[in-house]
Amino acid sequence: MTALASTAVADTSPAPLQDSGPAVVLDGLDKHFGRTHVLDGITVDIAPGEFVCLLGASGCGKSTLLSILAGLEEPTAGTVSVAGGRAGLMFQEPALLPWLTAGQNVELALRLRGVPRRERRERAAELLALVRLEGAYRMRPHELSGGMRQRVAMARALALDTSVLLMDEPFAALDAITRDVLHAELLRMWEAPGLTVVFVTHNVREAVRLGQRVLLMSSRPGRIVAEYPVHIDGERRIESPQVAQLAITITDRLGEEIRRHAR
Repeated sequence: MTALASTAVADTSPAPLQDSGPAVVLDGLDKHFGRTHVLDGITVDIAPGEFVCLLGASGCGKSTLLSILAGLEEPTAGTVSVAGGRAGLMFQEPALLPWLTAGQNVELALRLRGVPRRERRERAAELLALVRLEGAYRMRPHELSGGMRQRVAMARALALDTSVLLMDEPFAALDAITRDVLHAELLRMWEAPGLTVVFVTHNVREAVRLGQRVLLMSSRPGRIVAEYPVHIDGERRIESPQVAQLAITITDRLGEEIRRHAR
């Protein structure tokens, strides 16, 4: 598996495809760093086209889990399978190369895939259009807002031409208005190409706003301790009462896990 460091509904949203195998399979996944036990027996199947959010306290192993899925870390035990053999990875920081334009940053991922030079520019322009940055091809990162840089990072991750997109708190550093706009953009992109998204966040409402399923991890060593299918009619917004209600339920359980770990 390969990944590029960065550079995630109503019941009417696309249903996961059930006639093919899972897009992501984790079976008995364990991870140790020396004597530190980080992940413990993680077993999860994620269907093609599903949007899954991972929640948990700081240090519970969420980012480590994504790194393993991306092929950046090896598990100590257990097995990992990702559809197509690779996943795109997007971090909190866009990590764009400042001496390249937005289009060239996207082209870099295409070059790593072996896309011929004559095709890279056209494909990069298409991906920038997908994230609504049609006029930004020649702009350098310092000329872009924080939200625009994250859109370029999305385009660069999608340039890997993978059906699985891993997102590690990609909107945490953005203001609330920009974050809400990018939530809508992410859902739009997810619906169009049928991506499978695994989205890590500390924000419970963000998880409920975006995910079809929320997985709650325990404090270290990280285990999946609860699963919350999200069934909300109509448009979801951060301030929606139904989002708030489920977020309170999940937050209460998260608090229990944090207190248990503190004892």
